[in-house]
Amino acid sequence: MGRKSRDSRRLGVAPGADATAPAPDGGRALAALALAWAIPGAGHLWLGRRQKGVVFLCALGVMFSLGLWLEGALAPFDATQPLRFLAACAALGNGALYLLASVAGWGEGRVVAATFEYGNTFLIVSGLLNMLIALDAYDVALGRK
Repeated sequence: MGRKSRDSRRLGVAPGADATAPAPDGGRALAALALAWAIPGAGHLWLGRRQKGVVFLCALGVMFSLGLWLEGALAPFDATQPLRFLAACAALGNGALYLLASVAGWGEGRVVAATFEYGNTFLIVSGLLNMLIALDAYDVALGRK
């Protein structure tokens, strides 16, 4: 029997079976990615993963709101200061929440506030987590998960 039989047993594939899986839909995956970035958890909700979507929507919404409540600042895009630029890119990961807060004038932050750094941390981490969640929605749409 040799190598072919051992490999097919290990992979759980019947010998001689055609593994013709349907081709993943790249457009659907990109739509899920964009939706998940724009509204935290919306990509999972759109893909039918309701429990995950609701948890992500609530958790990231609370984290972002907590960051603003703790008087954190939405970092401006300033290429001359690399760390502030990276913090701005991370906070932009919040999608519509970031854009709404920027337009409304929220997230100015108060440097003298005792909670300023905690607020910044919540804003940055919620954006980075949303980026990971958007990538997860992309993988789910492609059938990798």
